[in-house]
Amino acid sequence: MSEQTAKPTNILKLAAGSIAVSLVVLGLKYLAYALTGSVALYSDAIESIINVVTAIAAFFAIRISLRPADADHPYGHSKAEYFSAVLEGVLILVASLAILREAYGAFLNPHALQAPALGLAVSAAATALNGAWSWLLITTGRKRRSPALIADGKHLLTDVVTSGGVIVGVLLVALTGWEILDPILAALVALNILWSGWSLIKESIGGLMDTALPTDELAAVQATINANMAGALEAHDLRSRHAGRMTFIDFHLVVDGAMTVDTSHAICDRIEAALKADHPDSIISIHVEPEAKRKHGAMAIA
Repeated sequence: MSEQTAKPTNILKLAAGSIAVSLVVLGLKYLAYALTGSVALYSDAIESIINVVTAIAAFFAIRISLRPADADHPYGHSKAEYFSAVLEGVLILVASLAILREAYGAFLNPHALQAPALGLAVSAAATALNGAWSWLLITTGRKRRSPALIADGKHLLTDVVTSGGVIVGVLLVALTGWEILDPILAALVALNILWSGWSLIKESIGGLMDTALPTDELAAVQATINANMAGALEAHDLRSRHAGRMTFIDFHLVVDGAMTVDTSHAICDRIEAALKADHPDSIISIHVEPEAKRKHGAMAIA
């Protein structure tokens, strides 16, 4: 199996692994809540329910995005991953509201914790597992430009941070006996999750709106074109956009009007090969124009 074939398969395996990991973490966190009765640990468990649902959504979104282009979707299915990320953001918002409701009830009727040491140990184990898995998802997602994996990893990382805060807070409740800290801590967790969900939705909508490549990546594309356009006169109107792991690049290439089709096509092939070396998952469109269309400014970006 070639590297290019193996990588998408590995992405799908990671997405499937996220479902298994999220189920294990959910079980551990619910056990921690059951042992202690802490509403803060309960809020942590609720977020893990969202993790399970979004891990399943991410798996199917990635599976769809890996389908090859067809007659109905000539540019592929890569944007399917953004819908998963938006869904995850919405579910995070719903989870935060559910946690706020539980925190309010506990604030009105605070109660003492049970078996806090054992519950915190179980919660810490779940948090460590989440931390390791989130690092793997984010690292792989960035390498393969998979919005679904990155979104899942970032949410898990947020979960790790909030879980750490919950563990410290519940420990303070156990040591001081200040039972009111438990619902206050749960409310703070909910607000942090609320912000995380909104940020995720905003970022995913940007992907659906065909956001251009970052400035540094666009400059690198421009440099690659300039370094491989020998024989042409100018390149201009460079445009780009992301669609999941795919990159779309198009520009106009000005050549001598007397140049043969074969020669101009060879120049385009050389530029395209160089761009694909830097952006393997890319679709490149080059519009060849005669000298009369020259704008007298190599790589004048539209």
